[in-house]
Amino acid sequence: MHRSGVPLTRRTVLRAGAALGAAGLLGGCTGPQPPSPLVIAGGVQPGVYINLARALSAIWRERLGLPAAPEVLGTAGSAQNMELLTSGRATVTISQVDVAADVAARTTGPAEPRALARLYDDVTHVVARADSGLRGLDDLRGRRVSIGPGGSGYQPIAIRLLDVAGIGVAGLGTRAELGLTDAVAALREGRIDAFFWSGGVPTDGIRELAAQVPIRLLELGTALDRMRDRFPVYSVATVPANTYGLPGPVSCLSVRNALLVTAGMDADLARALIRAAFDEQPRLAQASPAAVTIDSRSAIGTQPIPLHEGAVAFYRATKGY
Repeated sequence: MHRSGVPLTRRTVLRAGAALGAAGLLGGCTGPQPPSPLVIAGGVQPGVYINLARALSAIWRERLGLPAAPEVLGTAGSAQNMELLTSGRATVTISQVDVAADVAARTTGPAEPRALARLYDDVTHVVARADSGLRGLDDLRGRRVSIGPGGSGYQPIAIRLLDVAGIGVAGLGTRAELGLTDAVAALREGRIDAFFWSGGVPTDGIRELAAQVPIRLLELGTALDRMRDRFPVYSVATVPANTYGLPGPVSCLSVRNALLVTAGMDADLARALIRAAFDEQPRLAQASPAAVTIDSRSAIGTQPIPLHEGAVAFYRATKGY
């Protein structure tokens, strides 16, 4: 994503501030109800979501002149993020578009998810120790496998992959529902044989694991094509061998991530948020290498989640959308 070339004007900031104030989001708001801060639903630590959320919090405080940095919530991932967003407990979030689409299908009115931008693609990792003898999904039958915690975006992907591979969750020897940090520790200590994860490439937690214990990513084989046929929202990505010191490149499932708000957000505020993010893209790239791939030309590709009207106004004014 390149800098927009269009700075945040005083008029834009004032209008965004007025929108925040009208919603009770500015610290100086008066009235019988205490002000509600801008809240970003992040993700697990270590992970790309939480790093980007923290960077956006700092950027928005500075660029919008907020009295305090927006709160960043640690979460299990996409599913929990979407619940927080649509319930009003978070104002902004990052989510996989497959999870967001499922939520959007059962949400109406001001709480409906709307996108500010496509960010980067998550890649589904099925991680095992290099000395485990595991090579592909079929090898997971009867094994000890973590499919990720409830509330994460990758547990549904793990379940879908196991189903299309003809294994199913029931075909595993032992099923665990560990977050990334616990799964990494369990694999390193030999308490599980493999774990599923979906995140930016590289993911810090897995890179740190690979520096301690040689790992491999399992080949998905024909399950890749079956997943894409059944769920067109997914695509294929290649993880280079040098990413985690792998024996060779691996073809994996990928899914887009988007920066999301709700349909009820004021258009001026939405436009100010995305403009500030684009203008400060180098800072996002410092927060996570995954952000290097964020590009203004692909930012509008948030389907099946529609863009927020404020984001549409931004792209039309600065990118010719």
